[in-house]
Amino acid sequence: MIFRGLQKTTLIDYPGKVACTLFVDKCNFRCPFCQNSVLVLEKETNVIEEQEVLAFLEKRKKVLQGVCITGGEPTLHTELKEFLPKVKALGYKIKLDTNGSMPDFIRELIDAKLVDYVAMDIKASLEKYDIAAGVNVNKQAIKESIALLLKGRTDYEFRSTVVPKIIELEDMHKIGELIKGAKAYYLQQFVNDVPLLNPEFEKIAPYPKEKLQEMAEIMKKYVKKVGIRGV
Repeated sequence: MIFRGLQKTTLIDYPGKVACTLFVDKCNFRCPFCQNSVLVLEKETNVIEEQEVLAFLEKRKKVLQGVCITGGEPTLHTELKEFLPKVKALGYKIKLDTNGSMPDFIRELIDAKLVDYVAMDIKASLEKYDIAAGVNVNKQAIKESIALLLKGRTDYEFRSTVVPKIIELEDMHKIGELIKGAKAYYLQQFVNDVPLLNPEFEKIAPYPKEKLQEMAEIMKKYVKKVGIRGV
């Protein structure tokens, strides 16, 4: 398996664990506010071979507890099914970041006990999902992934990058109904001071902290734990 980036240490990507983060390329979404356009568009980037990653993980066993797989969209890489057992064999917990568009693959990884934590993006209310994702999205697939995680067969969280005009105050009730009963949901502050997939979105000012807090209060009616990140 080929990776496109490695963050050697992170204290925030895997809740409660010291971890590293592996980046893959390819994505079936084109979110205009995406910060990883190089990976999404599969432009020439670093090539990190699987053996290099495994050698790194072997050396860091006494320091790291977890490995985060992000992208891009990791569930487009079927070779994960062969790679993840090698990581588990080294004693690591594995966190998967996903847009939820491939529920069958997520289910396969959970069934095989190859992931310990799944973080699924909720891009917007279903009515605005195509706008947020930049493509026509299979909404049924999104709902299937949500339902799968709500069963609690692996640890999980839902999260939304709160982009003005895409997610507004009234959308929180719709998102709340979509993930009702979830154990954890996080609002992530929109960042506009880095290159984004659609440069026009760099002109959009993020919501103030007070607006995110107001949104969080709404979500507390639907989910067990609500947090705000990036403010």
